[in-house]
Amino acid sequence: MKPIRLMSGFLTVGVWTLMSRVLGFVREILILSLIGPGPLMDAFVAAFRLPNMFRRFFAEGAFNAAFVPMFSARLESEDNPRGFANDALNGLMFVTLLLTALGLVFMPALVWATAGGFDAQRFDLAVGFGRITFPYIFFMSLSALFSGILNATGRFAAAAAAPVLLNIFVIVAMLIASKIGGEAVIWLVYTIPLAGIAQLALTWTAASRAGFSLKPGLPRWTPEMRKMVIVAVPAALATGVMQINLVVGQVVASQFDKAVSWLFAADRLYQLPLGVVGIAVGIVLLPDLSRRLKAGDDAGARNALSRAAEISLALTIPSAVALMVIPLPLTSVLFERGATGPDDVAAIAVAVAIYGLGLPAFVIQKFLQPLYFARSDTRSPFRYALWTMGVNAVLAVGLAPVIGWLAPAIATTVAGWAMVLMLRHGTRPMGEVARFDDRFRKRIWRIILASAFMGLCLWAMALALAGALDTPGLRYIALLVLILAAAVSYFGTGHLIGAFKLSDFKRAAKRK
Repeated sequence: MKPIRLMSGFLTVGVWTLMSRVLGFVREILILSLIGPGPLMDAFVAAFRLPNMFRRFFAEGAFNAAFVPMFSARLESEDNPRGFANDALNGLMFVTLLLTALGLVFMPALVWATAGGFDAQRFDLAVGFGRITFPYIFFMSLSALFSGILNATGRFAAAAAAPVLLNIFVIVAMLIASKIGGEAVIWLVYTIPLAGIAQLALTWTAASRAGFSLKPGLPRWTPEMRKMVIVAVPAALATGVMQINLVVGQVVASQFDKAVSWLFAADRLYQLPLGVVGIAVGIVLLPDLSRRLKAGDDAGARNALSRAAEISLALTIPSAVALMVIPLPLTSVLFERGATGPDDVAAIAVAVAIYGLGLPAFVIQKFLQPLYFARSDTRSPFRYALWTMGVNAVLAVGLAPVIGWLAPAIATTVAGWAMVLMLRHGTRPMGEVARFDDRFRKRIWRIILASAFMGLCLWAMALALAGALDTPGLRYIALLVLILAAAVSYFGTGHLIGAFKLSDFKRAAKRK
């Protein structure tokens, strides 16, 4: 793929991903406003997590990890890629239809396994909601296949836009429910499978226009399908570790009233900066690192690693500081309305601060893992992930009797940093290519210093604007002033003390 076309694809995916994150945040604001933390939202979160968990486990994780490379190779060699894609479609349809049927029948067991602490009311609600939302996995799994086809052929727009449809559908449904006085949660759960149908229709149509008009049929067990399954199993195991961590956290949280809703809302807030930084790191910088490692350009790889770490942490550390310093103003202005009251936002704010402490760890993982993947070493990260799963489970379960519903948030943060330590320790045999250069070592402490100064400014400004932050109407302006003050204090101080140059971010955005 030519560099210009490749960069165009990165920008296309980046813009749509950012839009999806923002609309997803608007979606959560409406859900919290119209439904609010409590039995209904706890049940919805547990029900909606089931199809998403299996989708990430099977479709976006294991299946795509196996299908996309094999399809791309056949496309490049013109070795009947359409036939291979059709066989994959039929096999995936069979598996997901079977999984959907089993899920509908055994929904009570699934809810018990993933939210066993629910009381009778929340349990029955989650089972009912789960049977409505679970077919979403079928539509989204097939959509993931067509997205893989589109990405492999260099057509990124439709695949990147598909996730946005879910957020648009939910936002529209919630607004209609609010306007006509309907029961918001009912509108919400029935919208999920409808959005899945729309996403599948979009990607299937786009793939057809790209020359891959696939037709459903009976599955065939061919040597190619056998090879794909063999490749998919390790990917499924690796993805499964992350999903197990989510399930463990939810099982613990389900023992406490409203905790599932509170942690879900806090997770969405810290995921917003994580998603934005992930775009800069994963889409623009890290492919360059992987390409140089594979080409044997150790000096260039070291420079790419250092610049990826430098720029991503320059964006992440101040975000983490802001989440830890002003979590209550953030959650109050964004979430406190309708069914979400002051006690709810106070609880969400505590979880946001804890997740903020772990935010840098999740981003650091993004630029350490490619050092392994570029060497075709998937076993080491998987082994570390297993250890991380153990840390997460022990802390979440062990701390729950002591500190209550916050245990899963603390466990997630500690496990994130444990993963970073293991990944970093594992790079020692890789030599200089895995060492940060002198420029990074000089700048990282200045980035931390600039972030700390920004934190002090935020704390002082939050105190000065306390009245405005509690005043309806004015609180939005006050939050905007806080954000602008943080940006000016951080980037201004960082530029003056040499933590970075503002031109660094412009050059990063233009890298091929």
